[in-house]
Amino acid sequence: MKNKVLKIWPEIKWIKNEELKNKVLDCWTYAIEKSVLEPEDLEVIPFSLLIKDCKVSFMNHKRTCVQLAVDMAKIMLENFGDEIKIDMDTLIAGAILIDVGKLIEYDKVDGKLTTSKAGDLLRHPFSGVALADRFDLPYEVQHIIAYHAKEGDLAKRSVEAIIVHHADFASFEPFKK
Repeated sequence: MKNKVLKIWPEIKWIKNEELKNKVLDCWTYAIEKSVLEPEDLEVIPFSLLIKDCKVSFMNHKRTCVQLAVDMAKIMLENFGDEIKIDMDTLIAGAILIDVGKLIEYDKVDGKLTTSKAGDLLRHPFSGVALADRFDLPYEVQHIIAYHAKEGDLAKRSVEAIIVHHADFASFEPFKK
């Protein structure tokens, strides 16, 4: 399963810290194993069940978010120099994991994709933090997962969480109708 996860998530290899990289991989592997979905499904299912006739796949949205976050961080580091500190491994790990909780939000009924009971009761920032904590991911990464969506609007986000939040919404908002 880990090889399948790495195939859909080549960005995991961007994480330099081996321990963090392995924890991110283990978390995604576990989430897929607990999901009704296969890694290949993530390449074709819509990234949101809330957008009618969404044609953008889960992985297309997710990988775009990670890539945007990394590019934003690099530009900020280049332009602001020593005035800003961004932990790139934390940013990448958090960006990869922000929607890992969505894997338990999906169910299949009569072959059709729908929202699971867990998805009705818990939004993915909460289930994502639970999954990340299970694999002892750093609190800085859990913070990004917890506060990337609207749940974080009242919180003080870290620099990495701010960047990931905006990258996520930049790759989501244009598709809302």
